[in-house]
Amino acid sequence: MATDNYAASERQALCDLLAELGPDEPTLCEGWTTRDLAAHLVARERQPLSSPGLVVPPLSGYTERVRRRLATRPYPELVALVRRPPGWVRPAAVDRVVNTMEMFLHHEDVRRGRPGWEPRDLPDGLARQLWRLLRIPARLRLRRFPAAVEVSAPGLGRMHTGAGGEPVRLSGEAGELALFLSGRQRAARVRMEGPEDLVARLTTARLGW
Repeated sequence: MATDNYAASERQALCDLLAELGPDEPTLCEGWTTRDLAAHLVARERQPLSSPGLVVPPLSGYTERVRRRLATRPYPELVALVRRPPGWVRPAAVDRVVNTMEMFLHHEDVRRGRPGWEPRDLPDGLARQLWRLLRIPARLRLRRFPAAVEVSAPGLGRMHTGAGGEPVRLSGEAGELALFLSGRQRAARVRMEGPEDLVARLTTARLGW
């Protein structure tokens, strides 16, 4: 395994945790247990034609039917399928782009789905990759937010987005920003500065991708 292929290492850590916890534990994904999340990952990689429904509402019914069908399979089999990705994502260059963010977020979905969790100290390389990967989707997701939003990660940089207006500053470690900007605001440890109403609105905005 390439030392900088954090998609692969996050995948294995996620699968270890899924296997340890079993199929019925809660996750940050509303309404999903660990079984549901594992079935989602299997569908995403092994039945990719079902994936558009994750972002295109008219197709969501088909996506959900595929996931639910997969979720009826034995849980250890689902975890094994997640652990061994199909050939199209095995090249490290593809895996980094397609799966680094996905595996990190879902690893944290499981870690933070129960009480008592603490943030991890991420390797510098993983933090850098997450920062690079979140910059474009974060700008797109926040482009209509009614403020001048500055997002910064210590030692990694800053970006500006939003529709303009009063300033709002969002800062934190790259992993925490990735969680916040993917719609997991309640579980992300970030700092926000700005008008109280805008900060409250950003905390509850729909930001998932």
